[in-house]
Amino acid sequence: MTMRRRLIPDIANLQAFESAARHGNFTRAAAELNLTQSAVSRQIRDLEQQTGLLLFERVRQRVVLSEAGARFLPDVRKLLGQSEKLMIGAMAAEHMRQSLHIATLPTFGARWLVPRLGGFMALSDVAVTIESRSQPFVFEDENFDLAIHYGQPVWPRATCTFLCNETVLPVVKREVAERWALEDPSGLSTIPLIHLTTRPRLWSDWFDAHAVVSDNAYRGLRLDQFSMITAAAVAGLGAALLPSYLIEEELRSGILVSLFDLPMATDNSYYIAVPEEKRQNATARNFVEWLTAQVGADPSAQSETHA
Repeated sequence: MTMRRRLIPDIANLQAFESAARHGNFTRAAAELNLTQSAVSRQIRDLEQQTGLLLFERVRQRVVLSEAGARFLPDVRKLLGQSEKLMIGAMAAEHMRQSLHIATLPTFGARWLVPRLGGFMALSDVAVTIESRSQPFVFEDENFDLAIHYGQPVWPRATCTFLCNETVLPVVKREVAERWALEDPSGLSTIPLIHLTTRPRLWSDWFDAHAVVSDNAYRGLRLDQFSMITAAAVAGLGAALLPSYLIEEELRSGILVSLFDLPMATDNSYYIAVPEEKRQNATARNFVEWLTAQVGADPSAQSETHA
């Protein structure tokens, strides 16, 4: 894509605008930026001329953001933040031969990926950056080399490689389980359940899968991250349906226990999405191979789907 140079703003002018907006004062902005007040005024004037916007209004010896300036400010802050992140990433990778930028689901990253990441880093000279993303995004808009995706093997202009299936278990804090002393799954109709807002039918599906009659399938605490549901279960707030791989430590230590030996495989799976233009990236390929090996995936179960 060819960019029009006249539409590309001077970063220094954007910095002057952001600082003046934050302080509500050109003089304090100048002190922060180690410039003269007249230099800051000139930079903001240049920016106003370039955008055609009046960014500040002068009110009783003060400068106040105009309506147009207030609309402009959030995008300016976002751009400055991205610019800073770009430079920090470049500096971090200075002594590395390769870099890898990964998007992952928040809980999967924190509970499963990061604890195992040392194994990959010990094998390769790669500067790794991991950011959380809860929803699919357009790879062209964000500079990721790959993404961990839960759902179906569908991602625009990307290749999806199977990583693992998901099995959920009904778990609860050990002391609570002992207090409830449930003899069979029908007892779940009378106790607090913890729900994931993005999968509101999870408990209902579990009851159906195990032929349990319950009018309690949709009642109880609702949270939007598995990490919060895990914390709620550990706090004794109720029973939760959680993927087994996300609560390995809690099950191993006995903080959480499975109420019944009645797991349920969910309809979707985890995939590694790699943008088509980076399919030949050796670093990304090495990471995909390492990651699939970590889950002990049967090679015959792995498949790639182009979308």
